[in-house]
Amino acid sequence: ELEQEIRQRGADGLFLACDATRQEDMAAVVEQAVARFGRLDAAFNNAGFQERRAALAEQDDAVFSQVFDTNVRAVFHAMRHELAAMLAAGGGTIVNNTSVSGIRNPNPGLSLYGASKAAALSLTRAAAMEYAPRGIRINAVAPGRVVTDMMLGSGIADMHAVAAGLPLRRMGHPQEVATAVVWLMSDEAAFVVGHCLATDGGFLAG
Repeated sequence: ELEQEIRQRGADGLFLACDATRQEDMAAVVEQAVARFGRLDAAFNNAGFQERRAALAEQDDAVFSQVFDTNVRAVFHAMRHELAAMLAAGGGTIVNNTSVSGIRNPNPGLSLYGASKAAALSLTRAAAMEYAPRGIRINAVAPGRVVTDMMLGSGIADMHAVAAGLPLRRMGHPQEVATAVVWLMSDEAAFVVGHCLATDGGFLAG
């Protein structure tokens, strides 16, 4: 549907199914994008997984692996191949989706998710320092309470109470995060490197 919408707007689009935790899949996505469009200028790494809410001692190795494979290892695999393509093209920009939980984790039962998002943010900042001198800007967004399938399935009993606790008194929408990502990728953010833009309705400031 998204590919069709892009084409209807007069641009070219390509949909590729992949498993972000598989290095081979991420390599193939980048290779096919470069083959189709000639180069890779921008990438948004947006895979995520949140564990079932439970105390840390009740989690197991399989859950740990799934959380960190999706939220950290997938970012590593994606950036490895994106960076190679961007270096070959003379530059580019990458944005990684992290979370306010990687900065301040107020969610009992989601310790693995918070730890993985903190790791993804650290990885983003370290890579940003390495590749800024080579013409590649790397940044992150940190969404807060945004209405997504993952948020709706997180076990929060009263979404209205969560919204009431935010300075804006409402939840965010995916399009608002997307707008921030587009700005970070654009030339208007040409002097922004290694930054984490909180798209959180004021959650971290409160």
